[in-house]
Amino acid sequence: MRPTPAETVLDVGITNRSDRSSNFFEALYPWPASITAVAPQPSPSFRSAFPEVRLAIANGRDLPFADHSFDIGFSNAVIEHVGSRDEQRAFVAEMVRTCRRVFVCTPNAGFPIDPHTLWPFVHWFPRPIRHPLLRMTGNARWASESALNPLRAYQLLQLFPAGVQVLLMRQRVMGLTTVLIAVGGHGWQ
Repeated sequence: MRPTPAETVLDVGITNRSDRSSNFFEALYPWPASITAVAPQPSPSFRSAFPEVRLAIANGRDLPFADHSFDIGFSNAVIEHVGSRDEQRAFVAEMVRTCRRVFVCTPNAGFPIDPHTLWPFVHWFPRPIRHPLLRMTGNARWASESALNPLRAYQLLQLFPAGVQVLLMRQRVMGLTTVLIAVGGHGWQ
């Protein structure tokens, strides 16, 4: 994306943690004052750790910003936690509406190990089997569509509105795609 100091960035989906690895974007970005972060609830630990970053309390599926308010939209490993495919589609639509260019990253559901549970192949089972299995293995936190709805490459691309140019990139380990990264926007090159 090659951001400049003058460009504004919207980070949708920060965590209320003070350790810098939990919000690595804010920790590493050279111009934190140009970032507006979005969280679904007040985040005092985040505010304390990143005082230069503006914080908006909002739902990522209904952002309180005007069209193209930001130059860049960033969301890392959030889309798989926003609910159904329709809710994921609304999340992406809001990012595209409010940002000229977007970067949306998610673990690849096609990778054999789910990074949330660390169980191999469980995320490949249909929900009626997967959710009870997750509850039985101590992973009840991830046993609902609203908590975890993993995406494959084609599913991620289908979330973008018609007319939005999207480039899909893949992070690989030993030839297998671990992470999907969709970069795009209206008129993005």
